Amino acid sequence: REHVQVVEIGGLDVDGYTKTEGAWVLSLNKRLYTVDTAAECAAKCDVETSFTCRAFIYIEKDQECWTAAANSKSESVLRRASTVLYEKNDYLLECVNGVGTDYRGTKTKTKSGKVCQRWESKYPHRPNITPQTHPRADLESNFCRNPDGDAGGPWCYTTDPNTRWEHCNVASCTEDCIQCSGEDYRGRASTTENGFTCQRWDSQKPHNHGYNPGALPEKFLEENYCRNPDGDPRPWCFTTSSSKRWDFCSIPRCSSEPPTIVPELSCITGEGGAYRGTIAVTESGKTCQSWSAQSPHKHNRTPDNYPCKGLENNYCRNPDNERMPWCYTTDPETRWEYCSVPRCGDSPAPDEPVIPPDEDDCYHGNGADYHGITSETISGKKCQMWNSMTPHRHNKTPENFPLADLKRNHCRNPDGDRSPWCYTMDPKVRWEYCSLEKCAPKEPPSSAPKPQPPASATQAPPPRDCKVGNGATYRGPTSITSLGVTCQAWSAQSPHQHNSFTPQSHPDKGLEGNSCRNPDNDVNGPWCYTTDRDKKWDYCSIPDCVGTNCGTPAVRPKRCFGRIVGGCVSKAHSWPWQISLRTSSGIHFCGGTLIHPQWVVTAAHCLERSMRPAAYKVVLGIHSERGTESSKQERNLEKMVLGPNRADIALLKLSRPVTINDKVLPACLPEKDFVVPSGTECYVTGWGETQGTGGDGVLKEAGFPVIENKICNRPSYLNDRVKDHEMCAGNIEGGTDSCQGDSGGPLVCNSQNRFVLQGVTSWGLGCANAMKPGVYARVSKFVDWIDQTIKAN
Repeated sequence: REHVQVVEIGGLDVDGYTKTEGAWVLSLNKRLYTVDTAAECAAKCDVETSFTCRAFIYIEKDQECWTAAANSKSESVLRRASTVLYEKNDYLLECVNGVGTDYRGTKTKTKSGKVCQRWESKYPHRPNITPQTHPRADLESNFCRNPDGDAGGPWCYTTDPNTRWEHCNVASCTEDCIQCSGEDYRGRASTTENGFTCQRWDSQKPHNHGYNPGALPEKFLEENYCRNPDGDPRPWCFTTSSSKRWDFCSIPRCSSEPPTIVPELSCITGEGGAYRGTIAVTESGKTCQSWSAQSPHKHNRTPDNYPCKGLENNYCRNPDNERMPWCYTTDPETRWEYCSVPRCGDSPAPDEPVIPPDEDDCYHGNGADYHGITSETISGKKCQMWNSMTPHRHNKTPENFPLADLKRNHCRNPDGDRSPWCYTMDPKVRWEYCSLEKCAPKEPPSSAPKPQPPASATQAPPPRDCKVGNGATYRGPTSITSLGVTCQAWSAQSPHQHNSFTPQSHPDKGLEGNSCRNPDNDVNGPWCYTTDRDKKWDYCSIPDCVGTNCGTPAVRPKRCFGRIVGGCVSKAHSWPWQISLRTSSGIHFCGGTLIHPQWVVTAAHCLERSMRPAAYKVVLGIHSERGTESSKQERNLEKMVLGPNRADIALLKLSRPVTINDKVLPACLPEKDFVVPSGTECYVTGWGETQGTGGDGVLKEAGFPVIENKICNRPSYLNDRVKDHEMCAGNIEGGTDSCQGDSGGPLVCNSQNRFVLQGVTSWGLGCANAMKPGVYARVSKFVDWIDQTIKAN
């Protein structure tokens, strides 16, 4: 059975190996050693004599090292607790150096497509090169190899009786070229076609951008190498020139054949990139324009720019990673639309509308019946789609677990683990538990008041026994595991011997007694070695410290996300930082966000009618626009401060601080200059114009993805109107957006169980129009100004 979770194992990656946390590879040939570090385990693998060691598994908490003959190319990979799988890069490469005598990949077909014969087989051809005659050539299974140094590269005997052997089609590791649009390019070109040096992907200078390597690990945004993370015709990069934001790279096309795909002719899975059917009509019934034509719409999605994408005739296709097949239309007034292509089986669309359940987003028991919409792990990683095999191959599919409700990439518990989890979009971390809390038990009704402890003027209240984040700083007294077992003292070596985590090895981690701690920065939180001889270690159940921090509402928001026209009516008081900016007579006209007990952020254009503080007032703690709730707090303005350089942001100082409670709570501010990664799910709220979609008079919410400025500034979108201190968010096909009356309100994004104010609703070309997403002031560009303004006033 697949078991429990992953930690971030201490120590650096091991040279020559690819590291995947939370993974265990099945292998008939494996050996166990006791070691102190991953490097020592690698040394055991390198000198293994019992078999060819292709990978090893290291478990730091147990100081166990398993060397293995198999890797992810040849055997199944499972989830497993606190393990890290290290695979030798030589056995993962699917390309050759030189003539490929050291090729150890898994290609099993020849250049003409014939299946290879197993090297140990005598049929249909009796080989003169066998595993026995060439024991060091790794002649296993029917993989292509080059045991005799053939100048043509790897080859194999074939299963065709009429063809004894053929060379295999294995690419060169040193050939720096692209296949198709270069989405899988992993070369080291770092100069653009116009001679500009590429900016590092992990740098925000000279150009801010949302292609964060940490948030988009599946895009392999390494160093300053040219890449294609967003469906452009070919790889590109941001440049180190302040006058040129980005530029394409000049990388030749590979001479070898592009990878073959299995065409989907009558239905689609995932985003429909493999669809090769003949539907040529859009959702609204418009005929598609031919991909090779430039009338009525000029475009660059041509067969030449996007080879391998099946852009023949005018059939619906998905050449650029959209959410489903689409086409340009023959209607001059409609540039493009999605197509109605049926989905294979019951597979959900990658971003089908999400209408959250009414109950709180928490789980009971082990969460086997959890049906919420959370899709973020405890460390903030995005969950992988259950019906996807990228970046992690697995068998937890909707087909294999039809009763587990494996929709989209929502956190679930299909295998009876201790809480909901998901595979992650990080290739180096196979899976993690989800960012979810256990539902609080319902207290039985009682008419008798609870007895109150006697007040003491001299005794301070005991510290809250709770953790912040993953509990790396937790120093509380809990010393019992989640299963109720007493913890072993960290300094003790009985009943379990260990050298990895002791007061001497980690003097600053609070390992003095036997209390639960997190010395290895485990994403799941504090743990301890146990006094149960059959259970070496286990996690501890320590609640998160919430309720008084910014961005942590007492009422969990619905988080209504996806193509839901006009959004959803919010749960009352689930966005407690939302304020209503009103005229002195009480008429709502703009939104805003509480960021401090006495300060609100809004849009500068909301203050155009007057620069007199007496002309406005702020209302907080309400759900209805009328503001009749008893929780309502109302404040006049003492001061208004417009943003620097005429940016559309302003600060309002209230006449006196508000009372912070469950209905009025500030949102968190972002880190300075932080750029929200492309595709991040964020939420806008307000009492603005609903354009007939319902919910008038009560607070509504809408969730949609952030769109990187590079895409948002394309000619067909907002055509270079969006500045660096602004950001875009919305659905490309329209239908959901902020609108009049929402101006100045918050765009918040969830991170590590907190909502962070990333945008201030600023402007747009109409409301919810296709290819015209909303534009927001980027708050991270103003955090210094906000801090200085509050301190000075």
